[in-house]
Parts: sequence; C-alpha cells; structure tokens
Amino acid sequence: MSRDHDDDFDDDVHDDGPKLSFFQRLRYTMVKPDDDGNRAEDPNEPKTVEEIEAAIARANDKERAIGLIAAPVGAAIGLLVANNLIDHAKLTGQPYGTFQTLSYVLLGMAVLVLATSWLRKRLFMGMLLALFGLSIFNLHYWGFGIPFILAGAWLLVRQYRLTQKLKVATGAGPGQRPRKSATRPEGVLPRPNKRYTPRMAPRRRPSKPGKEQQAG
Repeated sequence: MSRDHDDDFDDDVHDDGPKLSFFQRLRYTMVKPDDDGNRAEDPNEPKTVEEIEAAIARANDKERAIGLIAAPVGAAIGLLVANNLIDHAKLTGQPYGTFQTLSYVLLGMAVLVLATSWLRKRLFMGMLLALFGLSIFNLHYWGFGIPFILAGAWLLVRQYRLTQKLKVATGAGPGQRPRKSATRPEGVLPRPNKRYTPRMAPRRRPSKPGKEQQAG
C-alpha cells in the first residue's frame, strides 16, 4: 500500500466525526456498545410476567450463595475489626465499651444477612450488605468494607431492574404500580361494579282520551 493511499485513509478516518477525548475512548473501550438487539439473551433471565414476579419475590441460587458466603466472612471481619479497635483503645487508655457494642451490632447484621439469604429475600439482603460494608468503611477499614458495599449495590440494582422489567411487561406507566396478569380463570365472572346503576326503562306516555273513544 502506498504512502499517499495511507494518508488519504487517515484523513478519511479523522474527518469522519469529532475527535474523542481520553475518557470517551476509555469508555468505549471498556463498555461494549449495543448491537441493535442482536445480542444473545440469557436463557436464565425471566421473560413472562409470572417468571418476573417469581424472580422479584425470591433470589436465585447465585444471589443466595453471595449472601451465604458473605455472612460468615462478615462475622469474622466484624470480630477482627472490633477486637483491633478494643486493643487500640486499651493501649491508649480510652473507654472501649462502644467498640464492644459495635461488635454485637456487626455480628447481628451478619446473622440477618444469613437469614435473609436463606429465605431468598434479595432486597433485604442487599440493604444489609450495603449497611454492613458502609459501617466497616466508616471505621476506616476500606479494604474490608468496599466488597460488601459492591455486593449490596449489585443486589439492589438487580431488584430495581426486575421491578422495571415487570412494569414494562405489564404495561404500567411511570409512577404506577405494575398490574397483575390480565388473564382470568375460565368460568370466573368479573365482579359487578357497585357504582353501576342499571338503566331504567322509558316511561310510556298515556294515550289521549279522544283517540280511545274514536277507537271504541
């Protein structure tokens, strides 16, 4: 390929659109753009209204495993952080009763994470994981707190996306609650509306006396 052809190709590339900044290049490099709906869908994702409602009500095995693993790890981290703070308070001659109470709170949150994951409650599990990670983060143990915050945020975003997907599937507008499935079992009639007033039959006008005498 000649040099002149290379220069023409470079000019065509640069003149095709506006020059991208460094952050835009980084964004398009790390984030894959949509391919106009040609991307293969995950077969495990719920599609029907009934499947989406079931997914909202109960966490799947992957989400449940995250909670079951995070609960004992969080309990161990809570004890480690609380004992470290208590030892530091003892060395500096400061009261450490608050840190003992903090250890109980962290252990209680770990137990609640275990319970919610066992019951497959995605929303509560995400909230507890995020609060646990935020508590550890505020104690300046950032390396221990960030994974719990990310796990809780992922679960909450998952719950939000499923709720929005249900609204789209049921045709609910913005700010409206998703409607239930419109299908009704066979043989079940709709309930009568209490506000409905049946139409009255029109009153018949009495015939004139003159016409009745003529007919007689």
